[in-house]
Amino acid sequence: MSAQEKSLLDRWRLLVVLIWLAACVWLLWQRWGGIHWFSLADTDDNMRISQVRAWLNGQGWYDLRQYKLNPPQGFDIHWSRLVDLPIAGIILLVRPLFGGKIAEQAAVAVAPLIPLLLTLVAAALTARRLIHPRAYLVACGLVLCCQVALDMFRPLRIDHHGWQLAFLMLTIAGLADPERKRGGITVGVASALSLAIGLELLPYIAVAGSSIALRWIWRQEAKPRLVSYAISFAVASALGFAIFASYANRAPVCDALSPVWLSTILVGCAALMLLSQIDPARWPARLLWALGAGAAVAAFYWFTWPHCRGRLEGVSPELYKLWLSNVREARPIYMQNADTIVAGLTVPTIGLIGAGWAIWRARREEAAYCWSSIVVLSLFSVGMLFWQVRAGPAAQLIGVIGAAFLGWHLIAWFAASKRMLVRVFGIVGAFLVVSGIATYAVFPLLPKEVKQDKAFWDKVEHANRTCPTLPSLHPIALLPPATIMTFVDLGPRLITVTHHKAIAGPYHRNQPAILDIHHAFDGPPEQARAIAKKHGATLLLVCPYLSESTLYRSRSPKGFYAQLERGKRFPWLVPVPLPKGSPYWLWRIK
Repeated sequence: MSAQEKSLLDRWRLLVVLIWLAACVWLLWQRWGGIHWFSLADTDDNMRISQVRAWLNGQGWYDLRQYKLNPPQGFDIHWSRLVDLPIAGIILLVRPLFGGKIAEQAAVAVAPLIPLLLTLVAAALTARRLIHPRAYLVACGLVLCCQVALDMFRPLRIDHHGWQLAFLMLTIAGLADPERKRGGITVGVASALSLAIGLELLPYIAVAGSSIALRWIWRQEAKPRLVSYAISFAVASALGFAIFASYANRAPVCDALSPVWLSTILVGCAALMLLSQIDPARWPARLLWALGAGAAVAAFYWFTWPHCRGRLEGVSPELYKLWLSNVREARPIYMQNADTIVAGLTVPTIGLIGAGWAIWRARREEAAYCWSSIVVLSLFSVGMLFWQVRAGPAAQLIGVIGAAFLGWHLIAWFAASKRMLVRVFGIVGAFLVVSGIATYAVFPLLPKEVKQDKAFWDKVEHANRTCPTLPSLHPIALLPPATIMTFVDLGPRLITVTHHKAIAGPYHRNQPAILDIHHAFDGPPEQARAIAKKHGATLLLVCPYLSESTLYRSRSPKGFYAQLERGKRFPWLVPVPLPKGSPYWLWRIK
């Protein structure tokens, strides 16, 4: 190896940072208009900035009750302050220099890019450890080509998913670490931080921990990784609970890091420590002991927390039918359109193939045990897609490692050719294939979802695009503060860009209010009036043809909303004039 090549290898961290900076410039340029108009399209992003504002305005660190929804009592959000920290830090840094508006624009633009750096570093570390010292370039390139996953790191996407994905990649880097103790600590701390944010990646965390136990079963030499993982996971989870668990999450709730999951983690880690102390010499004995320990932990959870055996969100059957079952990302991938199926499955499938080949090539080496963990995670992530398509970003990033292995060897094979055209087109073609970009060529050939009433769906698309914008909501923001009855999905946006309060937002802990909104728009007009009175709402705001409105329209053609949309008016609703061209209809409730 030449001195220049060795110097480049030693500077891999600098090159990863430069790749990240280049990606930041591109992503900021892409979203510059949205940043200017504060276009937080997702309800969770709006709720996140509202949560940060409340904290900066004096709300307690452990008080995560959102008082602007379901007033006056509000409702407890199941998140933690961990993700609020970088957003609040940027605001506090920029606000004295440029004012609050620019400070918030800077925060929503920059904060999502921070976990992207951690993701790139973790992917590079894994590639260097398992593939080749220079393969990190391929891994970083593949991360930036995973469009489903990259959407979680784009400017304005300030919700917690980007951080959880970054900790997932850090977990994989820990599983690939040849230094057993360091690798176990990395997996334990990354898993605990992810759980402190939320439980979305709990299944992946469980699979990663199980793979460490399996490696100890196969090879007794893996004991240091098992011990360091158990200790670090237990300690970091306890600290995460103490530092970040809100007042509400200190109760035995099922949907966040609470006494339910903390106790289960501590019992599980204690069981792993017990296994490491018994440490039978033969692998069948280690397997039996591990199965017994796993059964004991499962029994502890099952009998100690029986109320958490069902859906972790704890939604009622009625709410699931009316609301949660209509959330598109909660449906399996086979229920999506053809474009989503191809985009969602390509990289995970390529990654699974690459990881399988990697195990075969390294079957007599230490790396085979590292690859086995990645194969298990890859299989699990692909399976998760057939449960809920929201597993797509995690499945793509897990697939990056196997795809990088496949891409690196294909690129090396083409690079060894004596023909220049083979080298150039072969290397480019190999990257296009393993990154999934090549599948874009088949998108025009895929069957498209045919919508019979095109004029109607054009109105829906227009409403979805215009109703959440600042210009559309500005006239409503000029009105005196009030509690507004509106669609569930409009609630977070309304409380973020105006001084008004709303009845409901799309969060399962807000389920009584969500049901009230659905009952109001589905039921008779007098029921809607009673629900408005119950919540102290003095204004009624609807955006005709917004996606949520289509549910009420189709489900209850004689309901209150359907009558409003057809133009029927009621004596207890007094129209409030809005500027010409406004997509909203607004009434004052007598």
